Amino acid sequence: MDWEQRFRDDTTPWERKGLHPAFVDWREAGAFADLTTVIVPGCGRSAELKGFAALGKSAIGADLSATALAWQKAQLDKDGLSAELIEADILLWRPDAPLDAVYEQTFLCAIPPRLRAEYEEAVHAWLKPGGKLFALFMQKDEPGGPPYGCSIPAMRELFPAARWAWPDSEPAAYPHPSLSGKPELAMILTRR
Repeated sequence: MDWEQRFRDDTTPWERKGLHPAFVDWREAGAFADLTTVIVPGCGRSAELKGFAALGKSAIGADLSATALAWQKAQLDKDGLSAELIEADILLWRPDAPLDAVYEQTFLCAIPPRLRAEYEEAVHAWLKPGGKLFALFMQKDEPGGPPYGCSIPAMRELFPAARWAWPDSEPAAYPHPSLSGKPELAMILTRR
């Protein structure tokens, strides 16, 4: 997938207008209150990076697309906000100090499944013990992608209980408006 070209051509049907409803629900429930540092991998043109910056968080947005990151910078500048922007293969990146949170909205379902173990290792390395993974797992049964389906059994295998504490509650489902209403399941995992 040529992500840069997709953003240049504005062929990005996965994008939502405004903040993801899960972000809003988590924010209203106080789930972000204790966070200082958060990364949004594959941030694209999502509103959540600016949402974290507006909450006073030290936010990091990472993407392969210079066009998407330029858009993020313009949105931040317009509101007098700041965030660190990283144009790189984020799977190879490591922070100078462990982070409090990862906001996972579109990265996991966008990468080829063969890279998922590498992603789990990266996320585990980015987070401090007790750090939070705010995950939106795309539910899709059809083969191929992106987006690739992130079934809960597959995610439990990818994020094993020995390394991640899973919530006891059922996940909230958020239908995606431009993907035939396919749900994203919202869960907060805690790094052990």
